[in-house]
Order: sequence, then C-alpha cells, then structure tokens
Amino acid sequence: MALHGEETANFEFPLITKAGVRLDVLLNATTRRDEQGNVIGVVGIGQDITGRLAQEREYTRLIDTANAPIFGVDTNGRVNVWNQCAMRLVGYSNEEVMGHSLVQEFITDDFKTAVQTVLDQALQGAETENFEFPLITKNGVRIEVLLNATTRRDEQGNVIGVVGIGQDITARLAQEREYSKLIDSANAPIFGVDTFGRVNVWNQCAMKLVGYTISEVMGKNLVQEFITKEYRAAVKAVLDKALRGKETANFEFPLITKNGVRIEVLLNATTRRDEQGNVIGVVGIGQDITARLAQEREYSKLIDSANAPIFGVDTQGRVNVWNQCARKLVGYSTAEVMGYSLVKEFITKDYQASVQAVLDKALDGVETANFEFPLITKAGARIEVLLNATTRRNEHDKVIGVVGIGQDITARLAQEREYSKLIDNANAPIFGVDTFGRVNVWNKCARKIVGYTLDEVMGKNLVQEFITNEYKDAVSTVLNLALQGQETANFEFPLITKHGVRIEVLLNATTRRDEQGHVIGVVGIGQDITGRIAQEREYSKLIDTANAPIFGVDTKGSVNVWNQCARKLVGYNTDEVMGHSLVKEFITEDYQASVQAVLDKALDGVETANFEFPLITKAGARIEVLLNATTRRNEHGKVIGVVGIGQDITARLAQEREYSKLIDNANAPIFGVDTQGRVNVWNQCAMKLVGYSLDEVMGKNLVQEFITNEYKDAVSTVLDEAMTGNETANFEFPLITKHGIRIEVLLNATTRRDEQGNIIGVVGIGQDITGRIAQEREYSKLIDTANAPIFGVDTKGSVNVWNQCARKLVGYNTDEVMDKNLVEEFITTDYQASVQAVLDRALHGEETANFEFPLITKAGARIEILLNATTRRDEHGNIIGVVGIGQDITFRIAQEREYSNLINNANAPIFGVDNEGMVNV
Repeated sequence: MALHGEETANFEFPLITKAGVRLDVLLNATTRRDEQGNVIGVVGIGQDITGRLAQEREYTRLIDTANAPIFGVDTNGRVNVWNQCAMRLVGYSNEEVMGHSLVQEFITDDFKTAVQTVLDQALQGAETENFEFPLITKNGVRIEVLLNATTRRDEQGNVIGVVGIGQDITARLAQEREYSKLIDSANAPIFGVDTFGRVNVWNQCAMKLVGYTISEVMGKNLVQEFITKEYRAAVKAVLDKALRGKETANFEFPLITKNGVRIEVLLNATTRRDEQGNVIGVVGIGQDITARLAQEREYSKLIDSANAPIFGVDTQGRVNVWNQCARKLVGYSTAEVMGYSLVKEFITKDYQASVQAVLDKALDGVETANFEFPLITKAGARIEVLLNATTRRNEHDKVIGVVGIGQDITARLAQEREYSKLIDNANAPIFGVDTFGRVNVWNKCARKIVGYTLDEVMGKNLVQEFITNEYKDAVSTVLNLALQGQETANFEFPLITKHGVRIEVLLNATTRRDEQGHVIGVVGIGQDITGRIAQEREYSKLIDTANAPIFGVDTKGSVNVWNQCARKLVGYNTDEVMGHSLVKEFITEDYQASVQAVLDKALDGVETANFEFPLITKAGARIEVLLNATTRRNEHGKVIGVVGIGQDITARLAQEREYSKLIDNANAPIFGVDTQGRVNVWNQCAMKLVGYSLDEVMGKNLVQEFITNEYKDAVSTVLDEAMTGNETANFEFPLITKHGIRIEVLLNATTRRDEQGNIIGVVGIGQDITGRIAQEREYSKLIDTANAPIFGVDTKGSVNVWNQCARKLVGYNTDEVMDKNLVEEFITTDYQASVQAVLDRALHGEETANFEFPLITKAGARIEILLNATTRRDEHGNIIGVVGIGQDITFRIAQEREYSNLINNANAPIFGVDNEGMVNV
C-alpha cells in the first residue's frame, strides 16, 4: 500500500530475530519519493511492542471474558472498561458507554454523590471493598451492583483510573420472598422451631389444622405448650437429634388444638441450616393422621407402600411379605423371593444360625426388638438391617408367621465406626460413663493426659476411683443431672493421674441417647485448663483480627468488644464506641426494644442464634446485621456480658429483592422448567420473542408443546442432564412461536438448586440466533459463488472449504477434497513443509498475507497460487481453522520469468536497486 502512496500509521507486524525469536513491532509505513514524485521505497520508525501486546491481550481477555461484570473509569470518571458481562447485565454496548460519565449518565440521582465519593477516594489511592450502587440499564431498569473500587495505575505508579469486579445483587430478596410464600401457601401443615425449640414457622395449613394463629404460637416453646405430657420427651429427643444434624423421617406426635382436641401428626424432622451450613432450627412438612383407623383397614396396601423395608415369613421360614422398599433395598422383585427360604438364600452363612434362632423364638411367641442381621442384595452387596421380629397371628390367635419393619443401618454402622474413630483420634480428652457412672469412653488424648490405659479404666467408677474426695459430690451431681437430661457446660473437676498428679479439667457434660432418645450415659469433650492464662491472652487478639464483625457489651449494655472488622463495617473506631450504650446510640429507634430484649435474654443465659438488627454507620447509613447473641461468663460461670459474631447481610437482602425483577426485565429471553419439565420461568423478553403470555405457558411441558418433533429427544436429553447437575453451554434448539413461526434459540442449560443444594429445575438465558443462522447460510453461499478460488482447512489441516472457483481451477469437486489433508494430498513435496508452517502459524493466530504455494490439479498440472492465510474463529474467539481467498498466478510467474530473461539477455547494461539501495538487478 505504501509503495502505492497509501501510507499507514501504527501498523503492527512480526519480525524474526537472528535467534529465531518472533518480535512484534509497531511501525509507521511512510512512502519515499524521488524529485519527480516517483515512489522509490518505504521507510518507517518502529517500536518493540512484544511485551506490551502480550500483557494487553491477556489483560483484555481476562476482563472481557470474566463471568462477572467489570466496569472502569479514567481519572475524569469516564467509562473506559466495560466487559461482556457488563454489556449483558446493563444492556449498553461498548460504543454506547465508552467515554461517557459513569456517575452522570448511569447512576440514579440519589446515589450520584455517594458513588462519586467512592471513585474520588479510589483515585486518591483509598480503595473501597463491597460498596453497593445502582446502575440504570438501557431499558431503564435499575439494577443493584456490589463492587470493589480498585485504583488503576500505570507502569510508573501514576493513578490512571478506577476498576472493579462487580456482582449483580438485584435478585437476592425475591428468592427469600418466594421461599416464605411457598411454605405459607403449601397444602400441608408446616411447622418449624429455632435452636431453642421455639416456633418460628407456622403456615396457613397449620393454622387451619390446630386453630392457633401465627401471633398465638410464634416464639412459644412447641414441646412445652402444644405437645401432650407423655410425648414431650420423645418429641424433644427427635428435635434435639435434628438440631445435631440427625434428621428423622415420619415420626408421629400429638398436637393439642386451640379447642382442646388432640390430633395426631406425622412429620419429617428436617435440619435447617444457614448459608454457612450452621444448624439454625428444625422444620417439617406434616400430615394429619387422626384417621388412622381407616389406614389400618388398608394394612396390605400400607405395608407395600411403606417407606421402610418390611419382610415376612410363614411358619416354614418362607418369604411371604416383601414390600416395595424391600425390593428397592435388596434388588429382588416379589416374584424372585416369594416362597423361598429367607435364611438359606438371603442371609450370609455366618449369621444363618442366629437369624434362624430369632425367627424360631418369634414363631413360639417370643418377639425380638432391634436385632441386626445382614442381607445379600441381588448385586451381591451386603447390607445391614435392623429389624423387629413380630409374631403374626390369625383371627384365632394362631401363629401364622413372623413380620418385621426394618431399617437399613448400613450407613449408620459406618457412621458409628467413624464416630468411634473420631472420638479416639480427637486432639482433646474425651471421657464417658454409662448410666451407672462406669467409664465406657476413654480416648487416646485422655490416656496421654491421665496416664491410664483403656484396660485400667474401662468399667471402673469414674467418681470413686479417679476424683479427689472433696470433688466427688460435685462431680456426681453433674453426672446425675446429665443422666436426667440436664446438661452442664464448662464445669471444672480434678482428675488424679496414674503418677498421682492432680490435673484440672474443664468439661461439658453432655447426655448420650440411643436412637429412641433413651439416656444411655454421659460424654464430654474436655480441656486441660492448666494453660488458661496464655489462652486468655490470645482471646483478645483472636477477636480483634477475626474476618467477621464481633460486637460485645457488658451487663449494662455498654460496648466492650469492637473488633477491626466491626470498625471497618460501621466506621467508628474503638475510642468512639467503648463504654457507650450499643442500643441507645447505634440502633435505630424502631429496633431498640427488640435488640434490648435479645441482650437481656442473653444476660439471663438464654442465647439467641441468627437474629437480625440494624446498625447506623458513622456515615449515617443503615446496615443490616445477622448476629448470634452469646452469653459471656467468667471462669466461675458468672455472666459478664454478651458477645456475638456477625455478618453484614445488607447486600443479600437487596439482592434477593431484585432477583425476580432482574429476570423479568432482562433484555434476553429467559426460560425455566421444574424437575418435571414444566415451564416455571418465562420473562417479558421470552413473551415478546415467542408470542405466548405467562398464562399460556406456565405449567405446560416445554418439550412436548413448544419444540418441533425432530428436536424433542435432543432437548429432553439436555434438560435431563442438567437435572443431574451436568450443565450444557450454548446448545441450539428451535421454538415454535404462537404464530407458527420457527425461531432458533441458543441457550445455556443451567441447573437450579434450592438453599439446601437440591436440584429444583433448569433455567437459561437465551439468544435469538435465527438471524445469525440465516447470515451463516448467506456467508456460505457468498464463498461458494465468489469469482476467486477460496480454500479452507480445519484445525487438523483437513479441507472444509472448497468453492466453485476452486473446483474449476484445480479440477477436483467438493466430494473429492472434503476432509482430505490439503498439504499431504494436494501440495508438491518440495512445498509441503513451508505450506504446513504457514497453516500452523495461522492456527496460532499469526496470519500471513500473499504467500505462494503450488497445487497439483486433477489433471496432474502444477498451478501457482497466491493466498492470504486468515485465521477462522467461532463466536467465542476460539480458532477453528484457516481460510483464504486465492489468486491463480501461474501466468504472472511465467511472465516474470520471461521479463527476467529479457533483462538478462539485453544488449544494454541494466542496473537496479531495491528500496534500500541494495543492488537487485
């Protein structure tokens, strides 16, 4: 171009050094002319930009392909970074935002000052973490963004702007609203309690069933106020187990209605956890089973559909009861077991005698509760079963067999083995006694501290043999209380070591219960408190450096704990809060009473988990905090205040609020289905695209009603995979619009999960690619009908583009070349290496202009081709091959050869130099 007078500024090209290294150079190509204005060459001043290009490519790629929105401004507040995720989120393209003022044009008026302040601080080097601000989308929707404002500097360290990685927190609150609505409107009674057993979930169905309104039950103790006396212990045991993570399915308990009527409820006790996995209560979906008599009439049906394995044998030991759960558990169908001997064919040999003995006793009327035996599954696996052997009798009281409701305890046994191993290998001393005070737990750490081996302590009375005389009564009292279910935290007692040394131990006396909730002993994890002083020194340091805000007050409510994270969150330093009333000076008036009540309860020893309250920051902002109010005690157990580890949940609440609004107002079609494949998400953009309203699609099967027949299997497979957690990116499928038009959609199938991680459906953000597909068809047509030969290869060098002009030029039709290796089959041997090198470079993104190579035609003739090797990429920028538009230069080369021959044989001297003055003729 420069040799034709068209100069180029700042074009980049590679140079190969003497050492074979490739350098990238930035050059101005300036035309040189003689005094007549004739072009005599090209000259340019270059710059080595190899390092800068590599860095800029990596940095730009990282920002642009990040799966979080990234924004940036220069020192004047004008947008200079706006990645793909930001474009999708806000709707503006790069061209629409670059160079515009972020604050003036995209921030709502009420936040302009605050956002400008954060940006100004970052431009002065004071970065800000996790600040929220709103952006206005192209469609006029306000979205909330959580962003870190990070100072950008050039290579000299000068501030050149601000950049931050964001998070769209618009949807966060809507998610919680949906959860509460789901529970409240469920057609089954749903109850829930917090970690103290107080009611915190009581839906409409529960109100109708029991008669009490929400205000009459919330905060009341479920067991003490609504359970009959004879069931209180059993229900409390189930709740306690669930609060320890051991869930119970299908337990029955009675509730007393407001009218004094007793109703029987069947409930699943399910552990509730917060986002960190901490247990925060128990919830269950119930069933009114008052009409049990009708159920008992359906005995056979009940047995077969029970969610526990039920086995039965006749008087000969042959199987005659084998319910669905048994079939699922063991793998054998009813036909495969009925009439066969249970013991001989399904019990391992080492247990056949003991199982036969239990069955024989039951056939004699002596029933056995909770006996364990193994069954061999159809797949050859051994499973452990816990069964009650119950004698079956006919209406004349004659024994007709044995039946039992079982429980698969394979996992429980493994868990118990793991539990014993955990106790024995714990790095704290763990002691335990049975109901008679005899030692039955004594782990390795206890052995090291006290010096006695297992054989020397097991079965011995802990108090009588290892406690000093002056503490025997006190330790006995603590153990006896725990055996009655009254646990004691942090009691101190002395143990005498094998060498006669007295050591002080701080222990929690925890009641041990079996699976029925019966007390079977006491266990505690101990602590050698000899080094308590050193521990207390470290306590303050731990609190102050924790990465969560920690607040504390004394018995008068005055602040006495305020760690670094609290200072950053609220803005007040230690001197500004210490000794001040937390409630009166930092809590909003509408929450002062409730926060004071929580603190008062904690000062009375009644701790509260996960209560929310607002704090006013030094800047006057209101932030929402989720805190555990924990009673603080001195070494004598006296209450000295309250402390809690908090969490800033301000952003989470705002995020959930905007969740539904984000989906519905998104400028891309968003579809979703539940686990049955029924539509449950269909935003406005989807409505506009397909033409169906919400009422016309909600609850309908997406595949059966809106996908063409030839794609139903493929789309079903993608949805089924996502339902198992295997997500699919960028799959194409057709939708039929309300007007019968077929549109092509590109969608990501993303698994949806609830707060427990259970899969609840599939959702995806789509893109209408109908136009793009039409464009691709047009592109293929353009290539094929071009009046220049166009060749292309994939990443393996196999031909995948071969247009009509190429067919005419070389003589091979498309079928003869497609998927054949271009270099190996159509290039002469002497050029194969150089052509392969050009293709390899293009497959690495290094394109080559005007390289010559020969092709062998079908007729065996050699033709010379001049081609540009251009890298082909897909829509994500991934290299998928090489393509080039060629030119047949066979005639031109022959002409040049003739021209050289003419010059060389001329009868006059002919000289020539190149653009650098070097002789070339």
